[in-house]
Amino acid sequence: MSSKLTILFFVFLTTCLALGAAATPKTVLRDGFMLAGVDGKVTPSENKWSFELDSDVTDQIATVKAGTALQLLPSMALEKLAADTKQRANNNYRLWAKVTKYNNENFIFPIYFLPLSKLEQPKAAEPNEPQPSRPRLTINEPNDRLAIPQDIIAKLSTRKILRTEQLRTPLQLKQDSIIADRTGFLRDSGPDTGFVLDALGRNVQQLSFRLLPCQVLELAQKEQAAHPEPLRFKISAIVTKYEDQNFLLLQRATRTYGHQNFPR
Repeated sequence: MSSKLTILFFVFLTTCLALGAAATPKTVLRDGFMLAGVDGKVTPSENKWSFELDSDVTDQIATVKAGTALQLLPSMALEKLAADTKQRANNNYRLWAKVTKYNNENFIFPIYFLPLSKLEQPKAAEPNEPQPSRPRLTINEPNDRLAIPQDIIAKLSTRKILRTEQLRTPLQLKQDSIIADRTGFLRDSGPDTGFVLDALGRNVQQLSFRLLPCQVLELAQKEQAAHPEPLRFKISAIVTKYEDQNFLLLQRATRTYGHQNFPR
């Protein structure tokens, strides 16, 4: 009889723990979730930029509360955003971005932004000094409806694809692009992981990219950690640049198996 009571107690305890875990709200958004015009404040900290949410954000499964600061990932949009903050009265922005997830932590890959404050007024000139030209506002008034232009909406889903011959010279990116079905190897580990493109005998410069934290990277690192030799991966990724350094945001990474005719 005591053994039956023990079993019943164990089942009851397990059920309570499961219900308690289910009742605990998740606070990490899924990888790939899109932020569409979310307001917040941009702040620099220790050579990094973060975005503090003005309101709750949910992907219908998890919810990130207002006031949460998420790290902004290096990108061409972030470089423009960082420059824009220098001429604004405050750092309040409306942001379009892609959310990534790495080691149970969210990051934001910015795509487009709109400032929610006017340009700072230039200092009044002395009577005998020439009056500097007043900078023209590049956005609508804060009380107007801020709408993302249609050409920017198109860029959220389509980006220029880089061809193989374009990788033979140093990248001169004017906007985020995409590389598809390119093979290479992970280099190093942790947050500073890089990816080296495999030329596979072609006359292509061996380019190296910093990999941005995301769920695809985390899975590829786990697979690499289970093997002592370097694994070859075929990837598709968003290519971006920040402060003259190339970065990749992986969209897909699958292990490929060679025929032992290429050196490791």
